[in-house]
Amino acid sequence: MTDLHNCCAERFAADEMTLLDRAIDFAKEAHAGQKRESGEPYYTHPEAVARMLFDMGMDSRTVIAGLLHDVVEDCPEVGLEMLRTQFGEDIATMVDGVTKLTKTGKSELWSKEEAQAENLRKLFLAIAKDVRVVIIKLTDRLHNLRTLEYCTEEKQVRKARETLDVYAPLAHRFGMGAIKGELEDLCFQYLWPEDYQALKKQIEPQQRERMLTLESAIATTKRHLNDAGIEAQINGRPKHLYSVYKKTIRQNRGIDEIFDLIAVRVIVNTINDCYAALGIIHAIWKPVPGRFKDYIAMPKPNMYRSLHTTLFSETGMPFEVQIRTFEMHRTAEYGIAAHWMYKEGRANRDELDSKLAWLREALELENYADNTREFVENIRKDFFSDYVYVLTPRGQIIDLVTGSTPLDFAYRIHSNVGNHAQHAKVNGAIVRLDYKLKNNDVVEIVTSPNTNPSRDWLKIVRTQQAKAKIRQWFKKANRDENIQRGKEMLAEAARRQGRQLSELSKDEYFDDILKRFNMSNMEDVYAAIGYGGITTGQVLHKLMEQYRKEAKAQQAAEWLEQKAERMQSGDQQGRGVIVRGDPNMVIRFAHCCSPLPGDKIVGYITRGRGVSIHREDCPNMGDLMVEPERFIEVEWTKSAKTTYAASIQIQAGERAGLLLEISQVLLNLNISIKSMNAKTTGDVVNLQMSFDVTSAEQLESIIKQIKKVNMVNEVYRINV
Repeated sequence: MTDLHNCCAERFAADEMTLLDRAIDFAKEAHAGQKRESGEPYYTHPEAVARMLFDMGMDSRTVIAGLLHDVVEDCPEVGLEMLRTQFGEDIATMVDGVTKLTKTGKSELWSKEEAQAENLRKLFLAIAKDVRVVIIKLTDRLHNLRTLEYCTEEKQVRKARETLDVYAPLAHRFGMGAIKGELEDLCFQYLWPEDYQALKKQIEPQQRERMLTLESAIATTKRHLNDAGIEAQINGRPKHLYSVYKKTIRQNRGIDEIFDLIAVRVIVNTINDCYAALGIIHAIWKPVPGRFKDYIAMPKPNMYRSLHTTLFSETGMPFEVQIRTFEMHRTAEYGIAAHWMYKEGRANRDELDSKLAWLREALELENYADNTREFVENIRKDFFSDYVYVLTPRGQIIDLVTGSTPLDFAYRIHSNVGNHAQHAKVNGAIVRLDYKLKNNDVVEIVTSPNTNPSRDWLKIVRTQQAKAKIRQWFKKANRDENIQRGKEMLAEAARRQGRQLSELSKDEYFDDILKRFNMSNMEDVYAAIGYGGITTGQVLHKLMEQYRKEAKAQQAAEWLEQKAERMQSGDQQGRGVIVRGDPNMVIRFAHCCSPLPGDKIVGYITRGRGVSIHREDCPNMGDLMVEPERFIEVEWTKSAKTTYAASIQIQAGERAGLLLEISQVLLNLNISIKSMNAKTTGDVVNLQMSFDVTSAEQLESIIKQIKKVNMVNEVYRINV
């Protein structure tokens, strides 16, 4: 029995162990006689990779694929068909995903750079099909770097450079923080050995004092959290050397200007415990202004969630505290691999797909690239470079390459938003389209169907994605073809509604459409539909307005009957809202105004998502009134017992224990905090909190209680 067999037997079922034992024998035989550069038998490498995958909590087939990951590439007698026969399609596909293109014959025709580009392209496509491929590849690369000391200096530098350019950013993109940090530190050691040693010497003089501060902070935090009845696992760590190096070089900062050289990590059971622990910790030490970040309420694009705050110790030495749940910690360390750790391989497909959205965007660049090298280079520039985090007006985080402009943001949102960007607002103020975006900028793009790309935009945008889409627009900017295409698209859309375009194309229907889109004739409308400036739905809704009016008149009588019946029986589905004319209509509550029982409400028929419920005083009501025919009558039911999301803004004077007291008020009212974001400006604290309530009346009661807390100046409801 091998060590791999013994450790896996603790978790894998009997049939999985049978397949694993067969794979162990197969890998040993395939790699027999092969040696690593250290002189060890080659089998020790795939066995180590498989063990790392097991320790990460991966499923049995991924562990077996890790064990076999080199047999096709390094063993001439082994082919993919053999693996399919002996170990199944799933394992063979993963092995193929990490296998370089050395057996196709094509590689002989490529240069070294072309071969590397083709291999990376193959890897990206394989990851898009099965994300476990990237986990195998990264553990393979990490083990190789751990044993890089036995290679020649030329190979050390080449492998370290490739890792820093591609694999460490790939680990970051998939949220695998533990692997990313170790990869970067190992690369730093081989690429810049003199800087590596110099930085170590620079950090060493105060390192003993830092570690004493860290130990003291851990002990103090444990004591206070225990007294508060919060179960927590607390540890500490020094910052990764390469991360420190990047700050000293790129930001031109000295060691004494870096506040997170040491960090305390607090891991608790629930999100409520995270915020409660934060309040306690802020009551112990003075926070550094402007250094609090709530990645729980607003996670990073790579799935990272945690609360970050920087504090001054009793000696004045700054240190960071990170607070997260155990599930968040697994995700922070292992990223996409955490799905298998705590869901036992049964991760929701839609959830995994959402984490791969950036990769799908990256793969779209293949449609705009002339060759594989350009495609891979575009991905590296757009998705593996340093980037800034900006936000949409609704709070969605978008990451863009450093130096990006509002036009890059517009094209990341959608091609049509970019192509018709008229001007941009950043943090509420109008800016030029070549404005350089900064972290936490809130960006809004104002579009117009009359605005089209200018060739000067190619000099403004920074991302390859935006440049490619602008060039694509000029390729397609053929009016006659767009008119014909748009007319055909509108005719097809009308047929799907049971109408002929000739029935709807009457002179009296044109005026409203032309006025709305600021166009002179219907050919302009057809052309806009053809190049994607407007949708067939937008036009068709206007053309069929007369039909809708007739339908509404017919529904009026039904509404009175439905209302009487529903008021007698109550809302059987427990949704809290009755929709006129269709009691089974799908409803959702709009985030822009977060209506609560007791608020005056209206319904708005969306495209494909049922009825959206808004408050009558919703800030977006002006935009919605563009299509008044889509409003429908709705009302609250008396039997509603559902809870609804609510958010409040608190302004208070800065003092120790403030967050703890506010949290205690909510705890006494049996209210669970969903998210919290605090910002201190001078001696004023601005705090946003979100939680669930049953009505506007309950929310008002909560606001009154919080206003009683000492030094709270103002509390009011907000829309988030």
